[in-house]
Amino acid sequence: MTNLNGRVSGRWLALGGISLGLLAVGLDITVLSLALPTLADKLNATESQLQWFVTAYTLALTAAMLPAGLVGDRLGRRRTMLAALTVFGAASAACALAPNATLFIAARTLLGVAGAAMVVMALSIITVLFDEAERPRAIGVWGAANFLWWGWVFLVNVPVVVLGMVAVAALVPESRSAQRPAIDWVGVIASSAGLTLFMYGVIESGRVGWGDPGTIGPLLAGVAVIAGFAVWELRLARIGRTPLVDLTLFGSRSFTGGVILAGMGIFGLTGLLFAMPQLWQGVQGLDAQAAGFRLLPAILGMVAGGLVADRVAARLSARVTVALGLLVMAGALFAGSTIRVDTPDSAVATWSFLMGLGAGAGLVTAAAAAMGELDAERSGVGSALVQAVIKLGPAFGAAVLGSVMNDAYRNGVPVAGLPADVAAAVQSSVFAGLAVAERLGSPELAQAVRVAFADALGDALRIAGVIALLGAPIAVVLLPGRVAATSADEAQSGHERAVAGG
Repeated sequence: MTNLNGRVSGRWLALGGISLGLLAVGLDITVLSLALPTLADKLNATESQLQWFVTAYTLALTAAMLPAGLVGDRLGRRRTMLAALTVFGAASAACALAPNATLFIAARTLLGVAGAAMVVMALSIITVLFDEAERPRAIGVWGAANFLWWGWVFLVNVPVVVLGMVAVAALVPESRSAQRPAIDWVGVIASSAGLTLFMYGVIESGRVGWGDPGTIGPLLAGVAVIAGFAVWELRLARIGRTPLVDLTLFGSRSFTGGVILAGMGIFGLTGLLFAMPQLWQGVQGLDAQAAGFRLLPAILGMVAGGLVADRVAARLSARVTVALGLLVMAGALFAGSTIRVDTPDSAVATWSFLMGLGAGAGLVTAAAAAMGELDAERSGVGSALVQAVIKLGPAFGAAVLGSVMNDAYRNGVPVAGLPADVAAAVQSSVFAGLAVAERLGSPELAQAVRVAFADALGDALRIAGVIALLGAPIAVVLLPGRVAATSADEAQSGHERAVAGG
């Protein structure tokens, strides 16, 4: 046995290795959205294929969460993390080298599966390595790594993944559940199928509308399969077998509140990360790199908020920290909802940074509150459950806010006097509207398209702000007060139990 200081140093170095691996996952969907115009040209992709470039990753990421947690608990979290890093690096290279859209979508799907395992194992390992007193700060570092934007989309992942593998292999001790859980194949298939159907319906709603059969059918089927999954899991628990998901976790207000609030915060975050690049590229005519730079204030704010979240929560309590974070988010989103075509970059950077700051502090503290309910035995599947629920936030937010923006733009852009086919093209999207205006040589129509889109974006940001605002009283009701402190002896014994499990 080494001394406690040596163990502490090793644990934080291991966390650095885990965070390095998470850089490769980062904000993959957001980065891809900036690269879509280039990919459309390079791969000759249709509009439907462009949609699946994003959808394939999201579906795979969400569906693979719970099985990944089970595999980590059964086979070893360190081993699973290393395998996921290897697959993620290979899939990243495949994305970069894909000769056509079909193979690119296949590589994106594999990337999502590996990314799910990486994210779940990272949070699971943190739960095992750190005691209750240190865990909020460790989750803050984890959150900061998740929030960092990585500008080079695919090939840069390969060296980052290699470095992460070296760090994890050298510094992270192996751990697994003392009693290896049996594989609940019915639960694995049902949870994956239910989440996939539900996510597919949510994503399709942003494209074809909530009332379309292509949306309603998958949504209802997904809900039915997830309900059947819950019944099956409860049955396994009653007869003494090990379920894939311990649904008793939702009996804890802290766990339930942390998961719900993190999802609500991410919904609000989607209002910025998915909508603003469209304004910068579609309306203002910036390229992907320039649009990416304009996201940096929000990303820096999230990193800063995540890194100080544990100290703020220790002073003010978890419930106050999350509530304040969501209120700051809401205020920033309401300020952003007044955006116009000619709003100065400095104003956008200011409210973007504040929104990121509130999101970083609120989301990390909410995640810490949920993870605080997990012990080493349940950390893999428990972390997967937290991540699976949270990962629904971006897709649900993109679908809802995308639908709001589409409806507002369609109803707000003036098309009176235009032929029916031309009017339909203008109303279909801001990009099509600007293309029509250029073809007609009409600067007036181009300006009207820009104004209509900016107004629609404002509507979406207002709704995101309302969601964040509603989260504040929920945090006060559900989350715990001050973060519990443990003594040095408790910290040492907790760490020894975790390492002994490996």
